[in-house]
Amino acid sequence: MPKRYIVIMAGGRGERFWPESRTTRPKQLLPIVGDRPMLAQTIDRLSGLIEADAIFVITNAEQRAAVLEICPQLDPAKVVGEPVGRDTAAAVGLAAILVGREDPGASFAMLPADAVIHDAAELRTTLESGFAVAEAAPVLATIGIPARFPATGYGYIQQGPAFGDFAGRTVYEVQRFVEKPDLATAQGYVDAGGYFWNAGMFVWSVATIQAELERNTPSLWQALQAIRSGLQAGDDLDALLASRYPDLEKISVDYAIIEKAARVVMLEASFDWDDVGEWTAIERHYPKDAKGNVTRGQTELADSANNIVYCRDDAHLVALIGVQDLIVVKTEDATLVCHKDQAQEIKNLVKTLGAKEACKGLI
Repeated sequence: MPKRYIVIMAGGRGERFWPESRTTRPKQLLPIVGDRPMLAQTIDRLSGLIEADAIFVITNAEQRAAVLEICPQLDPAKVVGEPVGRDTAAAVGLAAILVGREDPGASFAMLPADAVIHDAAELRTTLESGFAVAEAAPVLATIGIPARFPATGYGYIQQGPAFGDFAGRTVYEVQRFVEKPDLATAQGYVDAGGYFWNAGMFVWSVATIQAELERNTPSLWQALQAIRSGLQAGDDLDALLASRYPDLEKISVDYAIIEKAARVVMLEASFDWDDVGEWTAIERHYPKDAKGNVTRGQTELADSANNIVYCRDDAHLVALIGVQDLIVVKTEDATLVCHKDQAQEIKNLVKTLGAKEACKGLI
């Protein structure tokens, strides 16, 4: 059987979770949901499916040390720091080169670092079927999440006819991908059925994804060949990335490859999933008090309702009086107070802070 690998994409900045999330230790390296960093939880879920020495993590250079600190079971040579972010297509291409260097006949899954999934056993079962179809046919396999409500922040996958059964699970052809819709369109997808959220989880063989990269993004693939050639010549990976990576095309794998590929198939997720994209998402994972407040840390709330209060410093008390629908986050050096309706604006606030010399140390 060809060897199987997992490549975890862990290079995000987590700006929507500021001030808890910072450039050098963003959301995926923090226990935003649960008691362990989200990347560590992601790796824990793979236990029994794959060994730690078959896991790659693609992060950024600033975060690499923190990844190794929280995940000491990983092979340091397989924790790769991008010198600059070039979106997911470049990360996929780099992953194909690195996995292919280990075993040209291998298959690998690409997973995000920061999803919340409680049913790890069903995730492993789904990935097992994904590996089975990727090894049996030249397809790109994606995992679709049943659309439970009309979300406008996700892309959608329209399910096509059955492609076949693999490792005990039916795999379907993908009829089309749809970018993030407006609310009315999203509601139509939910009502119609057969539409799934695109969770950014994929399985494919090295050969198949390399062929699709070469066919659909020839300039990116050609540029990546300089990194491959350098590795074959014995050059240092970090030095190669420092010199070559900044010039790579910046484009997502969905736009560059998935939406244009010759054949994409889908496995329906039988596990729970939440990408926890902003502070309001944690309400789905922590208990609420009688007035709908979600708190973490030492808090005192009077005549207040439907607030999110987050403070991991047990020595600090956060008190609220007579307010509602707020997000309050307290860290050692910054405090955020934001209306829930403005949660999406936190990312813009971080950009504003980054442009101010006095605030750069806070991001």
